[in-house]
Amino acid sequence: MSINFKHHFKHKKWGALLLMSLAALSVPAHALEFSDIASEGEIKFFKERPDPGAYAYQSKVMITPESLETGSVNIATCHDKLDQIRKVVIVFNPERIQTIKIKSFNGMGSATVQNNEVELTDVAKGASICIDLQSRALDRLGMGQYKLNAGPLMRRYLDGYLPMSASLSVQWPTNLLTVERTVPTANDGVKINQNNQGIQLDMVFAGKMTTQIYLQQKQMVSQLGR
Repeated sequence: MSINFKHHFKHKKWGALLLMSLAALSVPAHALEFSDIASEGEIKFFKERPDPGAYAYQSKVMITPESLETGSVNIATCHDKLDQIRKVVIVFNPERIQTIKIKSFNGMGSATVQNNEVELTDVAKGASICIDLQSRALDRLGMGQYKLNAGPLMRRYLDGYLPMSASLSVQWPTNLLTVERTVPTANDGVKINQNNQGIQLDMVFAGKMTTQIYLQQKQMVSQLGR
């Protein structure tokens, strides 16, 4: 989901997993250095948040055995500590999205679903919204391999990008899948934890971020090893 900020801003989402960007109306209360802002085509990672308490995004994805056949996954998303803005339209990819349900919201005038869009009005600074989704977000690559995409993730400000944090949790039944690789890989601004039931990426960055998780069906690994 990407958001282009004008007087109101649009949010194109779920070309694959989650595509999210947020625009800011004003510089955060916590003073940022110029070096904390990324320019177009640049991604900056931060070991610690340079503007603690500002916008954060969370996404929890559930992959089931049926998902491997249909590509459909359930996603629970939350946008926290939103920037002040008059109107936001979150547009989901009509070719991917299957259901949209607003779970909760606060700090805004209204939040409504219309077809493949969620419209927010009179968003106050610090507002939040949680949206549950079902989407054909899992791409089959063949030979028991799959790819989950999240992005682009961004928090736009004028011609640059402000820092943001994003937490992406992906879960599946025990031993259904293994992680082949992720983009980005672990670094000072990307913490990755994984086990036989899922993976979690916690990221702090500025820029236009696209994240990919490459997965392998574990049963297929066993068959190929024979």
